[in-house]
Amino acid sequence: MEMPPLIQNDADTSSRKKKSIPKKRKSSVLDKTSSTPAPVQIEERKNVGGKNIGLIRKLAPKRFRPGSAALRDIRKYQKGTELLIRRRPFHRLVREVGQDITCDLRWQASALEALQQAAEAYLVSFFEDANLCALHAKRVTILPADMRLAKRLRRDYEK
Repeated sequence: MEMPPLIQNDADTSSRKKKSIPKKRKSSVLDKTSSTPAPVQIEERKNVGGKNIGLIRKLAPKRFRPGSAALRDIRKYQKGTELLIRRRPFHRLVREVGQDITCDLRWQASALEALQQAAEAYLVSFFEDANLCALHAKRVTILPADMRLAKRLRRDYEK
């Protein structure tokens, strides 16, 4: 019985052809149902000092799916404790309303701060109730009718 040689000739290896198995491409979920399209290139003509430089290509800003930016903002504002209404415009509004009622009113900073805290707490809870009314009607959009119903259920209306 003859043992095969340990070292093979080049002639022996060239006569044998290795079967080439095609490599499978790894498929991912994003390949089949791509939620984000490929980046879009925008071409612009650039003029500097009256000279036309030519076309400049840049990528368009990333577009998010509808609703994802809103959900991101909701999570951001639910985490934070800062006031949502800007301080200066709110204080101007309060002073303007105060001037309509009485001509000479002076406001402490702490009073304006407390008033803003209370106003924001009221608005947030009111919109929560209006959202519950919309969800009860199997909708996700708050309509004026939802706000009227929430106001009525709170007994917060004027007759």
